[in-house]
Amino acid sequence: MTKSEVYFGSLFHGQNNFGSALGAKLDKIIEKLDFSTIEKKDKVAVKMHLGFRDGYQTVPVYFVRKVVEAVKKQGGYPFVTDNPTSVYNAVNRGYTSETVGCPIIPVAGIKDGYKYEQEINYKNIDTLDMAGAMHDADVLIDLTHSKGHGCNGYGGAIKNIALGAYAAQSRWKKIHGVEQFLPYWDKDKCSPDHAKKLVEACPYKAISYKEEEHELKVAFCMCNQCMECIEADKGVDSLQIKQENFSSFQEILAIAAKKVMDTFDKDKQFYLNFLLQITPQCDCMGIAQPVMVTDIGILGSRDIVAVDVASLDLIKKAGIIPNSLSPIFKHVNWNMEEDLHPFQRVLGKMKDPYIALRYAKEMGMGTYEYDLIEIMSAEEMQNAEPIKHTYEGEPSFF
Repeated sequence: MTKSEVYFGSLFHGQNNFGSALGAKLDKIIEKLDFSTIEKKDKVAVKMHLGFRDGYQTVPVYFVRKVVEAVKKQGGYPFVTDNPTSVYNAVNRGYTSETVGCPIIPVAGIKDGYKYEQEINYKNIDTLDMAGAMHDADVLIDLTHSKGHGCNGYGGAIKNIALGAYAAQSRWKKIHGVEQFLPYWDKDKCSPDHAKKLVEACPYKAISYKEEEHELKVAFCMCNQCMECIEADKGVDSLQIKQENFSSFQEILAIAAKKVMDTFDKDKQFYLNFLLQITPQCDCMGIAQPVMVTDIGILGSRDIVAVDVASLDLIKKAGIIPNSLSPIFKHVNWNMEEDLHPFQRVLGKMKDPYIALRYAKEMGMGTYEYDLIEIMSAEEMQNAEPIKHTYEGEPSFF
């Protein structure tokens, strides 16, 4: 497979004016992606995560509007879409039809019941319910805030549609339940008192126990693989923390994302990753989080695998900002002799953020090989003809 083009607009600018800044770079990336394949009256799904509660560290509305306006110029009918809860309270984080420039629609209807059943047959998942608004759209613009993710290490373009393009029961009960497919606890070896000891041993509260049912569960999304539970289990050996449980979540993301992609023509799929406000955990948390990696910029491609690989590579190169992590992360791996991604250092080795991308590559969703093409670099713009800068150049009150 030949290399895919990934366009990159860095946050670093070469001149102190709007013509050299990130907004202008996004315009240029959109131009390079070539929205001309969007036909008049095409219904264009701009899939985002609009955040929850005070989780405001999402794609700024300024950039969303630029994308929407670019779609309109082609004659397409854009709509921003996400799960109902995020849509209902999106106004709290500045997203309205007026600010983004188009309707904001619940991805599976107002009661999350507008859906199409998809056959999956993977591990313990037979079917998934794809959200109707995504299924019916003519064009996909996957508009993603790149950040960490508790289950798979990385919330990128694949995660944005693999979870966000499905109805709630599929997202929360099936996809988030796939990690339970492989047994990891032997109830016959474990007494109730010992089970309670295992619960207490976990500093992340990832283990729960129901005494009446004698049922112990590990919430793998919360597990840091610190292995303190395994230490507490010595001599009993009733519990295992396995890579396969984590990897299953990664693979179902690739499978679910491909199902969504298959509903769109290949030339009507666009992927934009915003490497800004890069937090350790997903926007699903609904909270403000310390930023763990410095702002990098915007990436765009027509290849979902390449754009996510390039994003992860840039985040890895940037590294973790010193003293940027909340004390809730008790087992950060600072051993630089180990070749780990920053998200692995914080969330645990088994949450390798590239795993889903390797699965996606094997499924033919894209390529690992990419050419990173920087748009309007700081060096280039420094040597360009100066753009006249004006203060308050638009209409004002004086």
